[in-house]
Amino acid sequence: MSTTTAVAPLTTQDAETLVAVASRAAEAAGVTVSVTVLDAGGHLLAFRRDDRAVLISGETSTRKAYTALQLNTATADVVDAVKPDGPFHSLPTALNQPLLFIAGGVPVHRDGRLIGAIGVGGGAPEQDHTFATTAVESLA
Repeated sequence: MSTTTAVAPLTTQDAETLVAVASRAAEAAGVTVSVTVLDAGGHLLAFRRDDRAVLISGETSTRKAYTALQLNTATADVVDAVKPDGPFHSLPTALNQPLLFIAGGVPVHRDGRLIGAIGVGGGAPEQDHTFATTAVESLA
């Protein structure tokens, strides 16, 4: 008999909150970004690109979210692992997946369970990580 407790999935409202908080944090820092939110299955729940954000930021935010989701860890925490001398240096090219090992992707958990991820692109990697983390902390 299973004693697993159901955890509410990431909702569209949650996703919109994540996008709004990350966007406001970026705007307050004077940075234009794109923000992507994926559910636990890797499906797009919400996306926003600032009018002035570089076009590639849409792709990078999505790949950062996907990477954080697949690895269940912040992309900032795996950057060193995929460097040429790192233990997972071949990971970026070994898989046919849209992974991106640049800070700015953060998994979203509820009651200790992975329910989705957010990715922010457009600022410096450390800034993107801060904006994403701020958004995730707002759901708690």
